[in-house]
Amino acid sequence: MEHKNIVATIYLKDGKAVRSKTDFTPVEDVYELCQLYNDSGIDKIIIFDLSTSDDEHEKNISTIHNINRNIEIKVCAGGNINRLEDVKKLLYAGCLQVIFNASKPSSIGLAAEASARFGKDRILVSINNVDFIFKNQKIIENTFHEVLVLNPDILDALENLTNVPYVVNLPEYHYEQVVSLLKREKIRGIAGPFINDSSTDIMKLKSNISKEGIKMDNFAPDLHWSDLKLNSDGLIPVIVQDYRTDEVLMLAYMNEEAFLTTINIGKMTYWSRSRQELWTKGLTSGHIQYVKSLTADCDFDTILAKVSQVGAACHTGNRTCFFNKIVQKEYVEKNPLKVLESVYEVIQQRREEPKEGSYTKELLDKGMDEILKKVGEESAEIIIAAKNQFPEEIKYKIADFLYYCMILMVEKGVTWEEIANELAQR
Repeated sequence: MEHKNIVATIYLKDGKAVRSKTDFTPVEDVYELCQLYNDSGIDKIIIFDLSTSDDEHEKNISTIHNINRNIEIKVCAGGNINRLEDVKKLLYAGCLQVIFNASKPSSIGLAAEASARFGKDRILVSINNVDFIFKNQKIIENTFHEVLVLNPDILDALENLTNVPYVVNLPEYHYEQVVSLLKREKIRGIAGPFINDSSTDIMKLKSNISKEGIKMDNFAPDLHWSDLKLNSDGLIPVIVQDYRTDEVLMLAYMNEEAFLTTINIGKMTYWSRSRQELWTKGLTSGHIQYVKSLTADCDFDTILAKVSQVGAACHTGNRTCFFNKIVQKEYVEKNPLKVLESVYEVIQQRREEPKEGSYTKELLDKGMDEILKKVGEESAEIIIAAKNQFPEEIKYKIADFLYYCMILMVEKGVTWEEIANELAQR
């Protein structure tokens, strides 16, 4: 049985998040909003492009691209799709799926073409009336992976006419209705204004829904408090690490209540030994730690928490509590990602702060044609080295190729994180 999804909806106007399809009042910063959704338990984000011109359309696609750079959850997008190129742009901007508007006459033909070109699993449709379902029953089955139902009143008709799963948008929040709907076999998830509200505790909602026997993507621990070995105070130390960078942020302690609260709300909660009370990190400062994973060590007496840290972890205002150097030995970094990111940063620096005699800066100054020429040359040399079966030479040629690729990446504004995200989706 698949998890049921909690789906947030964002409306984009001129590159900014607005209140609804008809109310263009700006809401929170769109990137901060998406990061909150990413961390707080939302399973998928649907973005509607409300642009009315090509320039605004491109601006919104750029915003969607930047959103996908920084979050891991699924993003689907639709709106102002007039040609196959628009579908391709949204997919290349990092969207997992593209949504067609059923009320737009040109959508059906274009959606069928897009489904054939990019795969049915990439194509969704939004529907708000029964007529479309009656007239296009077979097309819906053959073309669309999922339906976004904008009018809950048509659910019975949809289920009677097609087996395509759906997400339903609910205009108002009624817990009993949510539970009843999510118990339906064909429903994949729910959306609605109450989910978009940044004050909604998504993890708590998921936890409550799980208790109704509905499978949700929330924390179901493999280990329990009774499996852990406590110190003499009945506590367990927790080492906290940034889930993206692996930077160690802080050390704190949990009692059983803190452990259970952390799992229930998805925010790191500790036992304060000095104040003798429970505290959820960031509740007053806003520097919340959203849980990504909890892992016990080999002796079951320490927990490693990987988190998404909002702001600073340390009460001093530092990003991490570990900033007082005692000793430090110089060493050559061998972590592949860190090495690549370090070289990338140097190339960026040469571009922004020219250094006399820098070959990198010289190549950047020569322009795109020269950069592409070097990428092509190094690519050909890798092939020659491989054909000649010289393993050592292949190593050097691939390193040269990656260097020139990184110059191209810097010039085009492509990051290693974007490359990694693209590979992760394949």
